[in-house]
Amino acid sequence: MMPGNGSSEAGCSRTATGSYSNTTCGKTELSVTASVISMTVGIFSNILALCILVKAYRRFRLKTKASFLLFASGLVGTDLLGHLINGSLVLYVYACNKDWEAFDPHHILCSLFGVSMVFFGLSPLLLGSLMAVERCIGVTRPLFHSTALAAHHMKRLLGLTWLLAALVALLPVLLWRPYKVQRSQSWCFFRMEGPRNWLDVVLPLIFSTLGLLALLVSIVCNTLTSCTLLQSKLRCHRQRRRKDTSHHFEMICQLMTIMLVSCVCWGPLLVNVIILSTQVQGERAFARLLLSVRMATWNQILDPWVYILLRKAILKKLFLLVHSCWCIKSHPLKRWKCSPVKGSGETSGSSISTKPEFFCLDGNVGGLPDTIIKPIT
Repeated sequence: MMPGNGSSEAGCSRTATGSYSNTTCGKTELSVTASVISMTVGIFSNILALCILVKAYRRFRLKTKASFLLFASGLVGTDLLGHLINGSLVLYVYACNKDWEAFDPHHILCSLFGVSMVFFGLSPLLLGSLMAVERCIGVTRPLFHSTALAAHHMKRLLGLTWLLAALVALLPVLLWRPYKVQRSQSWCFFRMEGPRNWLDVVLPLIFSTLGLLALLVSIVCNTLTSCTLLQSKLRCHRQRRRKDTSHHFEMICQLMTIMLVSCVCWGPLLVNVIILSTQVQGERAFARLLLSVRMATWNQILDPWVYILLRKAILKKLFLLVHSCWCIKSHPLKRWKCSPVKGSGETSGSSISTKPEFFCLDGNVGGLPDTIIKPIT
């Protein structure tokens, strides 16, 4: 989802001689520059993250992590297409000086813009909730996940998620309630002002309700998954058993970060759409709507960096860095541990060991209760 970041409400204002106001045009040029930078950074980030995820998916194709990587690749691919399509439409609108009556007299481009905005806005939210549900089942019900949720089931779920988002995006066109150009003249969305009937109120409510429901499902599932993993880790620690759950914690870190980014970026827009749909608002409300749309645009830029930065290798390096800093601050004597004395049968290659041996000076050697150190007289 990448609407225009227009600073002026109507683009370059024309004077009586047909020239353009320098101040307004300067604002528009600044907005176009911001849109180009946002589009470029978003495309580069999503391509880099998609390469990482596809490489990881090929490596874990037959493992439990494959389904998570499939959904993550679908999410990043959707964000990439969103930047390409919406960004191109925004640049075209600015290139035409936002004169919609001239370049879009039949409102075809506006309908395409609105469908693209809703589809590429709702798809990441639904995919994020689907990833959270999949990980929750994989952690809490691993046997059911490995037997009932095969790879072809995951691909069908991915396709159904895109289909649901496309259906919501096409509803205004199918019901003859087309998308409208918003006040900034740089993007199209649901009809939020002017004469409206009950369909004009219900359609944006469906969009916002699905988005908020997806965020709620993500919060509940990620919380449940994190608590289950923490309990499992504590249980293994008490029973002194080793269990490799690093890939689970990697995915949970990524899911929690995606959830946080989605809530911060999308929460204001979804709430503002509900308020504008149910209540009559003034100019400030529509200014807040435009600001919330710009915040939602950052979701597609930040999502790929979650998979770029929060990988297992990088998380491990961060953990080792924090652990080393913590050990340096702690007392150095706490890091010495008692180790048993090695017998002559345990040395290899030579009877003389080059490694230093440490003794527990509590009367016992190597944990042997009957061996007592006596002084030499």
